[in-house]
Amino acid sequence: MPIGLVALALGGFGIGLTEFLIAGLLPQVASGFSVSEATAGWLISGYALSVAVGAIALTAATTRLPRKHVLVGLMALFVVGNFLSAIAPTYSVLLLGRIVAALCHGSFFGIGSLVARGLVTPERKSRAVAVMFAGLTLANVLGVPFGALVGERWGWRAAFWAVTAIGVLALAGIIALVPGGAGASTGAGASTGLRDQFRALCSWQVWLTLTATALGYGGMFGAFSYIAYTFTEVSGFSAAAVAWLLMLYGAGLVAGNLIGGRAADRDRDRALVLALLGLTVTLTLFGLLAGSAVASVMLVFLMGVAGFAAVPGMITRVTDAAHGSALAASANVSASNVGNALGAWLGGLAITAGLGYRAPLYTGAALTLASVVVMLVAARRAT
Repeated sequence: MPIGLVALALGGFGIGLTEFLIAGLLPQVASGFSVSEATAGWLISGYALSVAVGAIALTAATTRLPRKHVLVGLMALFVVGNFLSAIAPTYSVLLLGRIVAALCHGSFFGIGSLVARGLVTPERKSRAVAVMFAGLTLANVLGVPFGALVGERWGWRAAFWAVTAIGVLALAGIIALVPGGAGASTGAGASTGLRDQFRALCSWQVWLTLTATALGYGGMFGAFSYIAYTFTEVSGFSAAAVAWLLMLYGAGLVAGNLIGGRAADRDRDRALVLALLGLTVTLTLFGLLAGSAVASVMLVFLMGVAGFAAVPGMITRVTDAAHGSALAASANVSASNVGNALGAWLGGLAITAGLGYRAPLYTGAALTLASVVVMLVAARRAT
């Protein structure tokens, strides 16, 4: 494994921690700045919105720059954002720090995925992307408990200081370990201007893949958004047990990411259809069997495995269809965040309609089934 992939994975780990750790710190932040829980919640939703915007805007703005230089700049922006959060004298400055850090999120994973695949031979490109995303999936496992533990012992600012330090290490690693020309010859997007980047997006395969990404993510995270309620209100777990159940889900993400990367290098479209179909079945079974604690434990792990198994293949598919366009890679991250918002919204509507806490699992299964259909259409059109 090229050592440069370790630096990229460390950067992904730091960015993932920034995204997830705040959930365990919201009560302290709300109390410290004397703001309501709803206001503190903007530290999560504001971050997500900034990810969607920054993924496209920053990638478009840096299209003519060498990709290693862009990654260095993005990681420096990440460090600045978390430094602002750590020293924030007011809630507004903390929110600004979150927004600054979020701006680099989508572009880092989009451009970083192109650099990662440029470090290996073509037949290993999905596995290389999976290694880079291993940092993000590991952060999903550790993010919330890390934030809660550090915040409880040393205060919420200590968590942001820790992430700032990780960002500095990742920045140094990228500068030292990622070759200057990595990912610079992956296709049209590597050397052409913004107009050519957008022209590369004018492909049915690109838009079908982005749609499948949004629907697949929407299905998984729509169910995940309300999974704590499912565990406590349907499965019968105590509130204290939710944390380790979420860690089990995160372990499934790590496994699914690595399995999916290897499978996509063998037969990408087949692997994507099977992963999405597996997620559809898992969510449906979860809805039916959520009343069983044993079944819930097994299915939440499988939900993580199937949910992230499609990620490496989706990224390499959209960038191949767009001839290596960095904008397409970042658009894939934006599509996933749009899907997250859609899934959470539909799951919330189902609960509000009185359908119960199993309903988000079923709405998630419906979205994922739609993703299977889109992926089948994309695979057929590609032949």
